Amino acid sequence: MDAELRIETAAFRNPRYSAKRLEVERRADGTLVLANPTPFSQAFQTPHEALAYWAEAAPDRVWLAERAGEGWRTLTYGEAWHAVTHLAGGLVARGLTGPRPILILAHNGVDHALLMYAAMSQGTPVAPVSPQYGLAGANLARLTHACGVLHPAAVFTEDAERFATGLSADVLAGLPVIAASHGRPGHMALAELYGQAASPSAHPDDHAKYLLTSGSTGLPKAVIITQQALALNSAQIAACFDDDEPPVIVNSAPWSHSLGANSILHMCATRGGTLHIDAGQPTAARFAETVRNLTEISPTYHNMVPAGWMLLVDELEKDEALARTFFARLRLMQYGGASLGQDISDRIQAVAVRTVGERISFASGYGATETGPTACNVHWPNDRMGLIGLPVPGTAVKLVPVAGKLEFRVKGPQVAPGYLGRPELSAQSFDEDGFYILGDAARLVDPEAPEAGLAFDGRISENFKLASGTFVAVGELRIAALSAVGGAVTDAVVCGEGRASLGLMFYPDPRRPRDEVEAAVEKGLAAYNAKARGGGRIARALVLPDGPDAGAGEITDKGYIAQTLARTRRAEALERLFADPPPPEVMVFD
Repeated sequence: MDAELRIETAAFRNPRYSAKRLEVERRADGTLVLANPTPFSQAFQTPHEALAYWAEAAPDRVWLAERAGEGWRTLTYGEAWHAVTHLAGGLVARGLTGPRPILILAHNGVDHALLMYAAMSQGTPVAPVSPQYGLAGANLARLTHACGVLHPAAVFTEDAERFATGLSADVLAGLPVIAASHGRPGHMALAELYGQAASPSAHPDDHAKYLLTSGSTGLPKAVIITQQALALNSAQIAACFDDDEPPVIVNSAPWSHSLGANSILHMCATRGGTLHIDAGQPTAARFAETVRNLTEISPTYHNMVPAGWMLLVDELEKDEALARTFFARLRLMQYGGASLGQDISDRIQAVAVRTVGERISFASGYGATETGPTACNVHWPNDRMGLIGLPVPGTAVKLVPVAGKLEFRVKGPQVAPGYLGRPELSAQSFDEDGFYILGDAARLVDPEAPEAGLAFDGRISENFKLASGTFVAVGELRIAALSAVGGAVTDAVVCGEGRASLGLMFYPDPRRPRDEVEAAVEKGLAAYNAKARGGGRIARALVLPDGPDAGAGEITDKGYIAQTLARTRRAEALERLFADPPPPEVMVFD
């Protein structure tokens, strides 16, 4: 029996899913409304209620763990609730509670989580921004813009020395600073903030967080996340599973974005699970830390952006010990932020079958900061890539015909009411039926059977047209080209708006010689073009000299490329890509 056949016939090891339910409404204008009527728990209406519950029900269970040298610093639910209530008392005593947010300049960490939940328990919103806004070498214009939007009342940092650049910004002058370590004169030490325990005072409609959208311009808006929306989105995700076993997770998704802070951190708290905070990143230079953690910890659920899975599959294929630990009790894999190539999934499943004799359901979800983030997910056994699933319980999706595609819109209790200080923009973001308009497109996997699920069909605002008028679906083309080239590159920028043909700029894997990278690009794109048609053919390619610049926003904290911003920052390379005659470093395909 060959490897491909063994994968196809191997059984799934799955979490216990709830029954899949879907209500379908077809309108005369071609609009389709899909709704999931499955009930979900309303027990927690604010984030702190989940912590309080598990502190009583399982006080000795570990909620959070972070690296401390070769070991782990752990925090149980009982310890967490005691710390949160006493930190809240300190915030109240020092007048640091109220409607203005606490700005958070910190990486994911135990102290970050405690301060966040302490503030939210008092109805005080938090505003975690990307650590890149405040680290050495940061462009302080980004932090200045963020503060102009947020108007923070105070600042929390994990390390005042590490974030000295951000703390020195003029826009933060005079604000109280809470520092977990290396505080400067005038700063409040987090350890000294603990006071008399304060009872929670937050209400479900209070603002819990302000999260900045990634934005291709680098000047994002602040999305209002209410206490209830945060609590209920985690309950909606939990209702997809008929499974009371608390999850065990190893995850690095930043808490400055909704995937890491809401779908991972708070979903874990809602289900009484354990989160091991991973300081690695889905880049060649930082992924070794993720591998170290996964060599020690066997997760039951694992979620990464596609760039992370592309790196992990190489490690799993060559390291049997890592594969044994990783797959030992894994019941669900998930990707988000962008599409994942089917070839990567197939390689991972091959290792799973070889290691534990079973396939693992490989799911994905879909949404945005404004939608909780989870509006849809794949809540059934799956190993087909490209799906975004179906609405989560309590959510309705509207698919509206726009420019030959179906524009995706969503309504549910997890949807944000709008943007801080932008009432007109907030109103424009919803249609006449109260559905939030994302600007993305989706398609039915089977037009005659909506219950088969939805697939992502491109970002309408990201796509462009060639000079010929040919429409370019950027997301699909990028994934197909990356799959063709393989691991010699880490990502790509799709170029050609208003031009006669398509071109790609590739970020190289820094571990590989440049000639090897260029050879892989040339061979891979030749194979890709042999199957492509018309406007989908790649005419030119260029390997960039370095990787994406996270500090400038070229790669987001979630690990995907901000395509429009990348083309702007790489304007000189873009001109060389399409120069006539082409320079020697540009590959030209007939």
